[in-house]
Amino acid sequence: MRRALFPGSFDPLTLGHYDIIKRGVTLFDELVIAIGINADKNYMFSLEERVSFIQKAFADEPKIKVTTYKGMTVDFCKKIDATFILRGLRNPADFEFEKAIAHTNRKLSEIETVFLLTSSGKSYISSSIVRDVIRNGGDYTGLVPETVVVK
Repeated sequence: MRRALFPGSFDPLTLGHYDIIKRGVTLFDELVIAIGINADKNYMFSLEERVSFIQKAFADEPKIKVTTYKGMTVDFCKKIDATFILRGLRNPADFEFEKAIAHTNRKLSEIETVFLLTSSGKSYISSSIVRDVIRNGGDYTGLVPETVVVK
């Protein structure tokens, strides 16, 4: 089975993430969307909200699983028997950052990283931009799936 892990904080899930997931799921038998838990990070959305946003967005996709994890991504990949990590790239800066991580992960384990370019109409969207829009009372709805709701 070709199982891939798509790790991230998803704070919140954006249309860029959604794009990568929808396209990535066609490449693998199973795609595990894994929300990393970092106690040092201050999130806008609770872990439960982030899990719910993703589960609702992909409720009709049986090949997608949603989970959380702590620790190193490569260790979690071993635990769930994932042989691929899926990552999205928006721009050259993303590539340089992700390339270093992919090389490190490959050095630590036999995991392969698969990169997909975010569709051009969504490449400007990031979770940090969405959070800024929300904090400042802007209309965030064109940046996230409809399952992302601010209370």
